[in-house]
Amino acid sequence: MLTSVAESAARLTGSVMDSVSGLQLLGLLCIAYIVFSAAKLFYRRREQINALADFPGPKPHWLYGHTIEKEENLLNFIYETSKQYRYACPLWSGPFMSSLFTTHPEYAKVVFGSSEPKDSVVYQWIVPWIGKGLLVLSGQKWFQHRRMLTPAFHYDVLKPYVRVVADSVNIMLDKWEKHFTINESLDIYPDVSLMSLDSIMKCAFSCNSNCQIKSENPYIKAVYALTSLTRFRVRCFPYHNSLIFHLSPHGFKFRKACSLAHAHTGKVIQQRKEILKDEKELEKIQQKRYLDFLDILLFARDEDGKGLSDKDICAEVDTFMFEGHDTTSSGISWILYCMAIYPEHQTKCREEIQEILAGRNTLEWSDLSKLTYTTMVIKECLRLYPPVPGVGRVTTKTMTFPDGRSVPAGSRVGVSIYSIHRQPDIWEDPEVFDPLRFSPERSASRHSYAFIPFAAGGRNCIGQQFAMNEMKVATALTLARFELAPDLAKPPIKIPQLVLRSKNGIHLKLKVINTVKA
Repeated sequence: MLTSVAESAARLTGSVMDSVSGLQLLGLLCIAYIVFSAAKLFYRRREQINALADFPGPKPHWLYGHTIEKEENLLNFIYETSKQYRYACPLWSGPFMSSLFTTHPEYAKVVFGSSEPKDSVVYQWIVPWIGKGLLVLSGQKWFQHRRMLTPAFHYDVLKPYVRVVADSVNIMLDKWEKHFTINESLDIYPDVSLMSLDSIMKCAFSCNSNCQIKSENPYIKAVYALTSLTRFRVRCFPYHNSLIFHLSPHGFKFRKACSLAHAHTGKVIQQRKEILKDEKELEKIQQKRYLDFLDILLFARDEDGKGLSDKDICAEVDTFMFEGHDTTSSGISWILYCMAIYPEHQTKCREEIQEILAGRNTLEWSDLSKLTYTTMVIKECLRLYPPVPGVGRVTTKTMTFPDGRSVPAGSRVGVSIYSIHRQPDIWEDPEVFDPLRFSPERSASRHSYAFIPFAAGGRNCIGQQFAMNEMKVATALTLARFELAPDLAKPPIKIPQLVLRSKNGIHLKLKVINTVKA
């Protein structure tokens, strides 16, 4: 019996020793993995330091890099830095990630003139929502999609959108007229955002969502949630880790909203396919109604006669919704803010607009080309407040700049559009609001990459004409009905997120000046 007990004890001891050995081995493997990962990070850091050796810049914090700057100070920090380190300087996001920020048209020309893919650091977070459309595609597939989608932004397609956008703008203005209070300001950004979303729904799907009046539409709520959660992820450093975000409550909400948005887009695509089965040509559809973005996508064909897959169509529609909604909301809101703080230009624009409208409360396509002074004002607003303050690329080969300096493959290169638009050696008195900079005489000799609110080169914004038209319509109809003034107690605080936003909203005081309805 004692022998049996001794054997059992020996077996138990051996089992425990095996378990301890297993745990020790697991622990050693974990330590080895951590050491290996840390070594990779520090090796990558050393590579980046060497790659950027020719580009002096401000000294980064050892842990935070240059992200120690407050969010609201970041744009001005890059701008002020560009005065000291001309053309380009490296900026660090933490200890292991750097970007070469270019701040001069000559450098921007090299970046935009290349075919390098966009930096996926932020865009990768929205791919689960918008898929791989034009915004994030690269290489041959990007070229194929770009060529197939270009007809969607032909002026013949854009013409009827002017009336569509005007209707959406007037819904917003009717709300303002009904609810405004004298001497009290209104944060216009939420309403402008809803108006832009309403317009894009009509132009993308021919869908009258009525979201400006009733925002309970599940798809509208999903788009808003996705936009808000993406912005929050940009600001929240721990959420930059995909696993942490996935396991968080915000990650759960993001996935749920993605499912809702994709289900809606997929359903609309299938319904439209059924409707279009008997329609063989776009011209026949155009005789019945205006063409929307989905029509163009469903009929798009490459040189081999092959159309886009349902997955590609869904990605392009979701990309159009994201880019067309958020960027124009930013642009329009900052334009109206500029009108409020520069009343003399607001008055000149209004005089031009009232002469063109002649008592009407809507705009036609033919009116847009007559808005000469208003267009110059809009461009000056976009110069000072570009909706997308910066863009990035990742080099796949050595990129060499005009002064002979270069960065190797694998480098992140950013273009600070905000800084380029304020460079004193390009723009005379850059902080002064002067719309006449964009007169034909003064624009003729300007560097072609000095004004780039929609980026430039082969990967410029395919929808820039659509965006400009929407901004013109919104500006013209608003100034025709309201006098705008700033709320001096609540000046906007600029923050660069996916687009240029205000941390505390954009608060304006409104005064009704014209309620005539034609």
